[in-house]
Amino acid sequence: MSKRIAIVISRFNEKVTTGLLNGAKAELEERGAPVAEADIFDVPGAFEIPLVARKLAETGKFDGVVTIGAVIKGETAHFEYISEATAHGLMQVSLETGVPVTFGILTTYTAAQAFARSADDSHNKGRESAAACIEALEALEKVAAA
Repeated sequence: MSKRIAIVISRFNEKVTTGLLNGAKAELEERGAPVAEADIFDVPGAFEIPLVARKLAETGKFDGVVTIGAVIKGETAHFEYISEATAHGLMQVSLETGVPVTFGILTTYTAAQAFARSADDSHNKGRESAAACIEALEALEKVAAA
C-alpha cells in the first residue's frame, strides 16, 4: 500500500514518545508506507496534537495521520482534562475531514505503564496506532469500491 502518512508527536514525556514513534515508523515501513522525516511534526504536548493533525488532514497531501503522545496521571485533574479533550479533538478531526487520524496517545496511571506500552516489542502502542491508520484506509477504500 503506497500511502503518505503524517505523524504528529508530542515532545512531552519524550522518552516514552520516542519509543512510540519508533514503533509507528517500523510498522508503517513494514506495511509499505514509510514515513519521511519531513512528514513528522512535533508539538509541545498532547493538547496541541489535534490542531496540527487537522491542518495536516486539510492539506490533502496526507492519506492519514498517526498521533503519538503520553499523558501520565499526576496528582491533579489535569490528566483527565488533557486526555478527554485530546481524544475528542482527534475524533472530530477524523469525522470532519474524512482522513483517518489515529489515537496513539497513551493515557496511563503510571510512568511504568507508559514505558511498557512504548517498549520495542509487539505491544508497542505506536505500532498499533500506525496499523490502525493503514487498516482504516483499507476499509475506506473498500467502502469507496462498494
